[in-house]
Amino acid sequence: MPVTYDLDGQKRVYATWAKFYDRIYQRMLARPQREAVAAACACGPDILEIGVGTGLTLPYFDPASRVVGADLSLDMLRVAQRKVTAQNLAHVRGLTVMDACRLGFSSERFDAVTAQFVITLVPQPEQALAEMDRVLKPGGEIVISSRLVDDGGLLAPFWAAVAPLAKAVGWSSDFKVSRLTNWASATGRYETVHVGRGYFKVVRLRKLASLAS
Repeated sequence: MPVTYDLDGQKRVYATWAKFYDRIYQRMLARPQREAVAAACACGPDILEIGVGTGLTLPYFDPASRVVGADLSLDMLRVAQRKVTAQNLAHVRGLTVMDACRLGFSSERFDAVTAQFVITLVPQPEQALAEMDRVLKPGGEIVISSRLVDDGGLLAPFWAAVAPLAKAVGWSSDFKVSRLTNWASATGRYETVHVGRGYFKVVRLRKLASLAS
């Protein structure tokens, strides 16, 4: 039986979250978001942010960068667009409704792809990573920040136990770091260059420059 995903249901949830997302998460997520943005900007000017949401990260980008933001929720993107206009964020070159697992961009377009607090929520994380890989130039980085669990950590069993409750409110509690690093290793095209510590982690996966034609 084929697996189906309720993307419309996700959109309805995000439409509600859009109204108060910033008030809850702006301070909580600022440190990992700034770290991820800085890593992406160091790769080059052309950057894709997947799951840009209400645009919390957009003011953190280098003004010389060229940022495109994608998100499943039009309601969240409307909030982001208001930020772009009000703060004159000229480095934001576009905001578009898009599924992370089906990106509508040409191959090897971006110097960096960042996905902040979204990889644990997409229905097919490996498919989303494959799409990030497709649109990323050799030598660039996939930069992910999220709530990630350390493999073998003392609290890993606890996070696994509460996973159903977390999922009910739109969170993921037991997404392990190794799911990202194992994917990178299996492709044969990536090296893991950084895995952060703490409750929220930044993980950087670099696409091998030798892949350039």
